[in-house]
Amino acid sequence: MKTALSALGHRTVSPPITWLMKTALAHPRLISLAAGFTDNASLPLGATRKLLDQILSSPRTGQPALQYGTTAGEMRLRELTARHLQKLDGGHALAHSPDRVVITGGSQQLLYMTMEALCDPADIVLVEDPTYFVFLGILQSRGIAARGVKLQHDGIDIAHLETVLECLKKSGEIQRVKALYLVTYFQNPTGATTSLAKKRAALALLKKYEHAAGHPIYLLEDAAYRELRFDHNADVPTALTLPNAKTRVIYAGTYSKPFATGVRIGFGILPEPVLTTVLRIKGNHDFGTANLLQHLLARALAGPLYDQQVATARKHYARKAAVMKRALAAYFPPEVEIWEAGGGLYFWARLPKDIATGMNSKVFRAALKQDVLYVPGGLCYASDPSRRKPDCEMRLSFGNASDKNIREGIRRLGIVLQKLI
Repeated sequence: MKTALSALGHRTVSPPITWLMKTALAHPRLISLAAGFTDNASLPLGATRKLLDQILSSPRTGQPALQYGTTAGEMRLRELTARHLQKLDGGHALAHSPDRVVITGGSQQLLYMTMEALCDPADIVLVEDPTYFVFLGILQSRGIAARGVKLQHDGIDIAHLETVLECLKKSGEIQRVKALYLVTYFQNPTGATTSLAKKRAALALLKKYEHAAGHPIYLLEDAAYRELRFDHNADVPTALTLPNAKTRVIYAGTYSKPFATGVRIGFGILPEPVLTTVLRIKGNHDFGTANLLQHLLARALAGPLYDQQVATARKHYARKAAVMKRALAAYFPPEVEIWEAGGGLYFWARLPKDIATGMNSKVFRAALKQDVLYVPGGLCYASDPSRRKPDCEMRLSFGNASDKNIREGIRRLGIVLQKLI
């Protein structure tokens, strides 16, 4: 008999992250430089306990926090989120209204609901080449096609973006293009940060091709790693600060990375009619993100704790990144190109083109024998028929591994690469 599964159920494959986590669990001695987890030592355990005690110490504050909330999110948290983003963007307030803020179960839920609101099967989303591979899983499961745009150290290649849009226009596929997805700060996987000039140029190009598309083409800015920068003077304004942002930019942010990953609170700033549609979808998903956790975040943002935790996290990860940088310099062959990040959780390593790094490659199998795991770079590229998927790169995370394991993991990988390059 046939199964009763939907087309989406048949189409959805197991995400690569599931296999990577299973592999790590199956090898207890394995050093994982694959998982994009934060470090347990960086999490604000004591301060969070105090905040929860404050919330639950009185029926006046505790009972509302333990009750259902609203679909859009707790109003105080939405106001504080809008104010926080205005501060990060230098006081710019044009597109930062709390009425446009949606609180979500991590930024991942916001990304999924946005794709659900915008795209039908066979629609097209433009992505960086390479990009966040979990987002590619969303596209795959929903039958959405992806087209890659070359990535440079300061963001996407604008000339290539125009080439891709022009090719889609000539083929008639431009009418199916719904969005350009960019991970704009310390990108997962490469660590690249998109300059404001490139955000402006990308938004202008999307506007230019809207007539041919027959509908808006949105810029979806994923800023998950924005606050994990190592240089306090290196922040870049969001696309929300640009002209036309209020009607064409969808902003996805999170408190998981800078505050505590287990809290799983994300947020979005959305234009209409995407905002109303996403809220309707969210009403069907969960009709409101966990209310107690929203009250926790609101209290942290309203006082000094949130900024203190961000400052602590920045110092913590800057130190760990320095450990990995020194290890890479000491143990990796000079033929390996390293993309160094100014924040976030990752380094990107590009090997000579004839050295494969995929799950079936000699490098990956040899690394497992050395009890070290990385993310194969090929997982981070969309299945784009216009080019072959690269298979000579790897993502290396310093987020969750100890300093000792970072050094030892890179040393072991270095042994593998020295033999094969």
